Amino acid sequence: MNNIRTDLALEAHEVWQESAEESTELRGVWARETEENGFHITRVKILDEEGAKSLGKPCGAYTTIELSGISRRDIEVFPRAIETVASELSNLLPEGDGTVLIAGLGNSGITPDAVGTSTARHIMVTRHLVEKLPDLFGKLRPVSAVSPGVLGMTGVESSEIIRGVAEYIKPDVIIVIDALASMRLSRLCKTVQITDTGIVPGSGVGNARAAITRESMGFPVIALGVPTVVDIATIIENFAEDSGMEIPGDKLAQYSDSLLVTPKDIDVNVSDMGRILGYAINTALQKGVSIAEMDEFLS
Repeated sequence: MNNIRTDLALEAHEVWQESAEESTELRGVWARETEENGFHITRVKILDEEGAKSLGKPCGAYTTIELSGISRRDIEVFPRAIETVASELSNLLPEGDGTVLIAGLGNSGITPDAVGTSTARHIMVTRHLVEKLPDLFGKLRPVSAVSPGVLGMTGVESSEIIRGVAEYIKPDVIIVIDALASMRLSRLCKTVQITDTGIVPGSGVGNARAAITRESMGFPVIALGVPTVVDIATIIENFAEDSGMEIPGDKLAQYSDSLLVTPKDIDVNVSDMGRILGYAINTALQKGVSIAEMDEFLS
């Protein structure tokens, strides 16, 4: 598949496996699959530059959680999803209980791009409370949150806004949340990728902005992403391969960058995933705080 567009390391690894000999091992890449809390989890580690070149992703750890049952909105699936995402996020957090900066990326006015801003609304913002009312809130970890918007609305790169805030509050870690692109319709709004490599906002939809990484920020960066779109060229190529058809590359190229496909119930999906990610981040950062207590804090 020459025209795939995906932000998921899992899918990049799948494409490589499909194109390689069955006995071939991908050097510089470690990958394992497991089941936890009823969810399928794939962990991929890109160990060196050879692996990075093969998958087209930076060196680092990538965890992909496939949240089956989310679309049915089963009552018990939300607590399980929150617990699972929180556990995987905790594995990447630096030790200690220092300040954390949350950045919800994207455009709140465009629903498929609003995963980050939706998540930010569910974050327990505590830095000011810990500083001003330590007797009441001193046991909470100091957390700040920003939704920097997009360049077209602010005239400022998201990375510049985040770096400016980070330089002032000196966080132990920056957690960014954004919408991603996938190569599979089945993964839209049902998959979470967590990585310690940071993110390049807009790269999955051909509108790459300035990178938000440890190197550009000066602080560790963890990125959480949810795929919300598939581009039409990828859908056509998937269909052609499944049907045993062959489409000339020049014919397929004319569809590239022309159309992105998203689920018809994207508004509900983004709202659900924003709540799951927000509460999962709270769970990972604020040890011992229950979902009911988060509801009360955020109400």
